[in-house]
Amino acid sequence: MDVHTLDAPVTLDDVSKAHAADLQTQGPQGVQYLRYWVDEKHAKIFCLVDAPTADAAQSVHREAHGLVADEIYQVVEGA
Repeated sequence: MDVHTLDAPVTLDDVSKAHAADLQTQGPQGVQYLRYWVDEKHAKIFCLVDAPTADAAQSVHREAHGLVADEIYQVVEGA
């Protein structure tokens, strides 16, 4: 799970476009961006990503739109 904290307002539409760019870019890196959530009020974005490494996930964001995560957490799914 990665977290982006922005200095400017963000909209769901903005993030939808960035997510589409991630999907177009992710294949060669072995990365799959699965879902995202947006907190417009606090200018935060949360991305659920399946990636071989944190660096691979960052590389996709960097190449797709330049908006790299501020934090990345390795998480496991519960029931």
